[in-house]
Amino acid sequence: MDFFWVVLARTVFFGTLLALLYFSQRFWFRSVWRLLARVRHPGLRRLLRAAALAAAVLVVVLVLAWMLGMRGVLFPRSTYALLGMWLSSALFAWLAVKLVHGLEWTWHRLVALGQRWSPVELADPGRRYFFQTAAFLAGATPFVGALYGFAAERLRYRIERVDVPIPELPEALDGFRILQLSDIHIGTYLPAEQLRRAVAMANELEPHLAVVTGDFLTSAADPLEDCIAELAALRAPLGLWGCNGNHEIYARAEDRATALFARVGGRILRQESAELVWRGLPLNLIGVDYQRTRPPLGHWPPMLAGVERLVHPARFNILLSHNPNAFPRAAELGIELTLAGHTHGGQVQVEILDSRISPARFITEFIAGLYQRPLPSGTSAVGAAAALPGEGAPRRLASLYVNRGLGTVGAPVRLGVPPEITLLVLRRAG
Repeated sequence: MDFFWVVLARTVFFGTLLALLYFSQRFWFRSVWRLLARVRHPGLRRLLRAAALAAAVLVVVLVLAWMLGMRGVLFPRSTYALLGMWLSSALFAWLAVKLVHGLEWTWHRLVALGQRWSPVELADPGRRYFFQTAAFLAGATPFVGALYGFAAERLRYRIERVDVPIPELPEALDGFRILQLSDIHIGTYLPAEQLRRAVAMANELEPHLAVVTGDFLTSAADPLEDCIAELAALRAPLGLWGCNGNHEIYARAEDRATALFARVGGRILRQESAELVWRGLPLNLIGVDYQRTRPPLGHWPPMLAGVERLVHPARFNILLSHNPNAFPRAAELGIELTLAGHTHGGQVQVEILDSRISPARFITEFIAGLYQRPLPSGTSAVGAAAALPGEGAPRRLASLYVNRGLGTVGAPVRLGVPPEITLLVLRRAG
C-alpha cells in the first residue's frame, strides 16, 4: 500500500510539472508569435516566424529525447543543461506574469465592487499601464537572473570557513581543519581547468584532512578521469578521502571512481571505515555510498544499514555521506560529525518576506550549512559516558555540514548560492 501511494504521489507531481511546462511554453510561443506579427516586412516576418517555429520544435524534440533516455544521441549532452535553463526560466517567468495578471483581475473586481457601493470613481487612469509594466518586469526577471547565474555566479567560488563547536572535544582535535569539496559535476559547464582553480584555492587553506563527498560527474560521458586527476593535487597530511554520490550510481561509475581514487593515492570509502591518527589521537573515518531515500522496488531501505559495526565508541567518528538525510540516523548511532552535499543549496535561492526559499527544501530539511542535534545519552567520542541531564556538563552534539557544491545539475545556473569550498575547523566548546 505504501508503494501505491508513493507511485501515485510521483505521478501527480510529474504530471503537474509537465502540464505547467506545457502551458508556460505555449504562452511564450504565442507571445513571440504575436510580437512578430508587428514586423512590417513580410519576408522578414516569415523568416522570424519560421525560426520561432523551429525553436519550438527543437524544444519538443529535446524534451522527448530526455524522457526516452536518448540524451547524447541526437544532440550533445551539454544541450540539455541549456534546455533545463530555458524551461525553468520560462516556467518561473510565466508564473510571475500570471501572478501579476491575477492581481490585476483582483483589482478590477475590487474597483467594480467599490463603484457599486460608492458614487466615487475608484478607477485609476494609469492602472492598465502599471500592470502592463509590472507583468513585463515580472516576466523578464527570471530570464535576466538565469543569464546572470550562468555567466557570473556559477563560477564565483566562495571559501566558507566554518567553526564547528563540539562540547568536550579532545584537546588534540581543537583547531583540526577539514577541507570539503562536493558535487563537482565535471563536464562542459565545469571543465578541468575550473576544478584546477578550485583545488588551488583549497590548498591555500592548508587543511589537515581533505574529503570529497560525491557526484564527481553527472553522466557516464563526463570525464571522470580528469576530475580525479585534478583532485589528486589536493594536499593534506591525512590524505584525500571520499564517498560516492547518486550520479556515480546513474553513470555506473562507483567502481571506476573507487579505482581511480586509489590510483592517485586517495581512497573512497564504501560502507567501510579507516583509522586516522592526529597528534597521537585516533580518528574513525566512515564512508558510505549514496543512501537512497526513495524505494526502487517498493521497499523503503533503512538509512546507514550496517554502519553500526563501523562506529567506534572510543574515537571521534566522522561520516562521509553524500545524502544529508542520513544525519538523523548518524546521530542515533553516535557519529559526531557528518559531511554531506547533494543539495547544491538548491542552486537558486530567493528571499521573500525574510524567508529564504530554496528548491532543495523539497528533498531535505538539511539544505546547506551547519546543523546540530544532541547525541543520544551514553555516547561519547572518547569512550566516557555522556553527561546526564542536570549534571552540569554540556550535552554532546552531533553535527552535520552540507556543502553547496562546486558544479551544477539540470540548469547551469546559480543564484544566491555560490559554489563552495569549505574549511571546517573543529572547536572545543563548553
